[in-house]
Amino acid sequence: MSVTIYHNPRCSKSRETLALLESNNVQPTVVEYLKTPLDEAQIATLVDQLGFSSVRELMRTKEDIYKELDLKSEQDESKLRAAMVANPKLIERPIVVNNNKAALGRPPENVLSVL
Repeated sequence: MSVTIYHNPRCSKSRETLALLESNNVQPTVVEYLKTPLDEAQIATLVDQLGFSSVRELMRTKEDIYKELDLKSEQDESKLRAAMVANPKLIERPIVVNNNKAALGRPPENVLSVL
């Protein structure tokens, strides 16, 4: 099993999700996406793996940068992805990927569905 977690160590849900994986004997590859930002293709893949119909479902819409960039009115998916590449804080976390399936760890137990 090759599990990856897109992780922000400062986020309590992300830390809880990582601990949940480890308590289930899963040693994931940890990607700190704020240090190693994702590109547009990776974000598009995650949206597909999560089964989302829009990249906006993967965005943290309450972040100040979301409001500053006036992304609420943006409809172009590629521009939304580009905003997430430039501002990785906009990416909801944590995300766990296993065998081309992904789950958002909100709540952390959601990720058990992809193990």
